[in-house]
Parts: sequence; C-alpha cells; structure tokens
Amino acid sequence: MARARTVLIAPDSFKGSLTSVEVARALAVGWARARPDDAVLLCPLADGGEGTLEAVAAAGGWLWQEAVVADPLDRPIRARWLRSKDGNRAVIEMAASSGLSLVAAGERDAVAASSAGTGDVIRAALEAGVRSMVLGIGGSATTDGGAGLLRSLGAAADRDAAHADLGGLDPRLEEVTMSVACDVSNPLLGPSGAAAIYGPQKGAGPADIAELDRRLAAFADALEAAGGTRVRDVPGAGAAGGVGFALLAIGGRFASFGLRPGVDLVMEATDFAARLSTSDLVVTGEGRIDAQTAFGKTALGVARRAAAAGVPCIAVGGGVEPEGIEALARIGAVAVPVVERPQSVEAAIAGGAAPLERCGERIARLVSLGD
Repeated sequence: MARARTVLIAPDSFKGSLTSVEVARALAVGWARARPDDAVLLCPLADGGEGTLEAVAAAGGWLWQEAVVADPLDRPIRARWLRSKDGNRAVIEMAASSGLSLVAAGERDAVAASSAGTGDVIRAALEAGVRSMVLGIGGSATTDGGAGLLRSLGAAADRDAAHADLGGLDPRLEEVTMSVACDVSNPLLGPSGAAAIYGPQKGAGPADIAELDRRLAAFADALEAAGGTRVRDVPGAGAAGGVGFALLAIGGRFASFGLRPGVDLVMEATDFAARLSTSDLVVTGEGRIDAQTAFGKTALGVARRAAAAGVPCIAVGGGVEPEGIEALARIGAVAVPVVERPQSVEAAIAGGAAPLERCGERIARLVSLGD
C-alpha cells in the first residue's frame, strides 16, 4: 500500500492556454485519480506578468479592488488590483491597466501607448491607505520610459518633449515599501534595450524602434538630471518599455525600493515557503521548459527552493526541450512533458486541461512505483 504524501503543486500559467490556477487544479485532479489518499496543496504562481493577481488571490487573504484608469491608449477601463484583508498591502499588475492584452493586434502603437494607467492604480492604492506594494511589470504595451506612470503620480514627465520635473511627485510615496517584480535584465537603451527587444511585439517597426530609442535617450537625460542618479544601464531599466527605468529613477523617493525576480515576490505573497515546509514532493510547471528556463523562469525558481529544502521536484511542461531538461537536472529536478503525441502548439492548446490531468495521473503512478 502506497504511503500517503503531501504534494505541493505550484505551476506557472501555460500562456495562451490555461492560467496557473487552472493548471494547478488540472494536475491535482489527475493526481487524485492515482493517489486519492495524498494531501495535495495548491500554490499557483506567476512571474509578475498577466495572471499574477489570480495566482496571489488563490492563496487567500486578499480582497479584489477596482479602479477606473486609462488603458494604454487612454481609454477608460476598470482595472483590478489586490488589497490584503488587513488593508496594509497591495499587489498591482501592470498588465491589468497598461497591458498588451488590452490592445487589439491592429491597434498596437508602441509610440503612443502610455503607462499612465499603472500610475493610476498605484495612486488608488495610496488613497486606500496601502503603504506596502508589490508591482508586477510584465506584459506591458508601452515604451514611454514610464513617463505616463510618473505623471499619474504627480510628476511632470514627457518622453516626447524630453522633460522631467519631480517636484510634484506624491509625497505619500515616501511612506511606501515598493517591491517591483521584474524578470528581465535589459538596460533602457541600445540593441538590448526596451525599444529594440520588446518594441516589435508592441507594434513598432524598424523606424519606430530607432525613433523610440532616440526619445528614450533624451528623456533619460532629463529624468536622471531631475532625480540626481544615472540608472539607464541598471539591469531591468528596460523592463516594461522603461517603466523599470522610471521607478529606478525615483527609487530614493520610496521608504524602500527594489527590483526583484517576479517568481520570488509571488512566492512570498502566496506563502510558498510555509507550504513547502510541510511537503514531501513539489510539482511545478510552465508552458515551455526550454533554454529560457535557465534564466530564472518560474519552474527553475521553484526547483531551486525545493532543492534548498531537500524536497524532490518534478516540472511539467507543455513543451520540453533538452536545454530546459539540463537546466533543471543541474539542481536535481526532473522535467516531464505533457504532450502525448506529436502535435502543433495550436492542437496542444486546444486540448485544454485534460492532457494536464492525465499528466498529473501519470506522475502520481510513477511516484507509487517507489513506495
């Protein structure tokens, strides 16, 4: 008879297919078919981009809030954010207010899109009395250097006019602990910068990229002069079209400030460590386990935590490639593909949750072989 185990299921989303909450539930359903006596703990995760709010909310202890803000093209929308039940903390997702998913493919405009809506949400949290914030800046539609966000917080900032004056910045920021979930290390400018690397997916052509880089450089001169610090080359400055840069430039205005890996911040917000401490096995996963996994994606972050705690870890992926397998193997984790036969990405997505359920069941049966 198999001995009962406590299994922690802590995946990221399978982007374009299932949220991390749906992935976790599907794996748990399959696991229960094979090992109904195990205790299964669900801890859906995210990396600071789209889906972060849902992952954090699933952990409990949070209340949904709404704010009327400007979307990337200055249209009014209702953006959700999370406030802790004690009222002291907030989780804000840039994708919910200034995200690429809010703009139809034919409307994408990397030159015009603004980050003002994200600043609107931060201001709403300030007005609610929140003084500890986690801000995920993944999935943005913008390349404005964070000028829109700064304007929403009271500063005079204009990327196109290369102007910045921080004199009107909201003084309440001095009471705020701000942790920014940032999973990229790009500088603001140049061939590895915000415009060159991320501009094309936001609607920028080659001429737009050159012009955006020029405008960002001029705005950087103005904002760094206003803030008294050079931050354009700090890793992460190019995140979210330069929102990382703007936040770094005013970092000294917060009670405390830091850019940190998104998965680490989400794990903290979801009490991952407490769940891990009671677990015998961890199952994580994401849409693709590939060469990018080695650069700090969710599956690797979870596997590292599990290894440090001495807990075995299995990572499931919609697609699994040798580089991803190797990256996880180096820290003792095993990668397992969800796919059951050769098929296109579109066909895999169309399969929905059922393949994940079957994958969860297969893994559970393999675990039983060792009992």
